[in-house]
Amino acid sequence: MIRRIWTLALLATTLVAGSARAEDGFVSLFDGKTLSGWEMKSRPANVGKTKWEVKDGAIVGSGQASMLYSPKSYKNFIFRAEISINDKGNSGMYFRTPADPNGDFSKGYEVQINATHGDPIKTGSLYTMVHLAKAAHQPDEFYTEEVEVQDVMYRGKQITRIKVRVNGVLLYEYQDFNPAWRDGHFGFQQHDPGSVVKIRKIEVKELPSAIK
Repeated sequence: MIRRIWTLALLATTLVAGSARAEDGFVSLFDGKTLSGWEMKSRPANVGKTKWEVKDGAIVGSGQASMLYSPKSYKNFIFRAEISINDKGNSGMYFRTPADPNGDFSKGYEVQINATHGDPIKTGSLYTMVHLAKAAHQPDEFYTEEVEVQDVMYRGKQITRIKVRVNGVLLYEYQDFNPAWRDGHFGFQQHDPGSVVKIRKIEVKELPSAIK
């Protein structure tokens, strides 16, 4: 009996250690208290009408259209965050996007954040590239959205490989054979006055280039 208990304890310790190792290399981009390093950009007409703030440990976006950008650019990475979007709300998780002075939604890659908005392109979709018709979460429910991005060689051609996961489940792998966006900031979208997006536990793990 003592040997069995010791074996189970050793197994539990091993599993915990394995979980800790799985997190190695990830860096937090949000301190849970401030918007330190993040920068809001919007059209001049929306200045003062759009808001990004920290409430209850989450970044909250509301009001008129704008973008919130990370302090630096990234190229190859795993980027993930815990997110919620309100009923009929719309937002986006951006990567390899330039910090456009007007918060232009069309620049960079966007993974959709949308449970019940009228836009039929739902959460996890890679906007204009891969479209999903149903979200794997409810409005106002926090879920994890993750993108893994890496430049690789495929049949003699350099491409950008993009994997999208929601709540740890791989939804798809997309291979962009003509990538317009080689590197850039991370960003979150405030889509419209009816949308309220909340973001917490923002993390990134930079990856080496697979191109030799």
